[in-house]
Amino acid sequence: MKISLALEPRRPLSRQTAWGCLTTNIAMPGFGSLMAGRVSGYGQAALAVGGMIVTVVFGARFVFWYFANWSRFHGLDADPADALGEMWQYVKWPLLGFGMFGIGWLWALATSLQIVNSARKTESAAVPPRLR
Repeated sequence: MKISLALEPRRPLSRQTAWGCLTTNIAMPGFGSLMAGRVSGYGQAALAVGGMIVTVVFGARFVFWYFANWSRFHGLDADPADALGEMWQYVKWPLLGFGMFGIGWLWALATSLQIVNSARKTESAAVPPRLR
């Protein structure tokens, strides 16, 4: 079996397929756009996967650092301003990962809404008018 990342030619989608692309994009940004034949799905997936990787790697680093310094932050002589300043050095990278994922997710959501809207227009144009 051969696996390829090449896009299929863009074709009109049914409403059911368009909604499937939307739910796929909500779960994993970019992949629903790729299913619909949109090139923007590559960027969306790269932002989402990159954001998850940055968050996991640097988030784990932050958690280990935080528990290693627990007594310093929760002692009676702890300085909250000093603790926040030091904590910022470790938490800024996981927050960047959250931001990257969020941008990819919002971009995928906007693309999904365009896909559903275009499927609705395509399907309604193909349906004959109702007889009364």
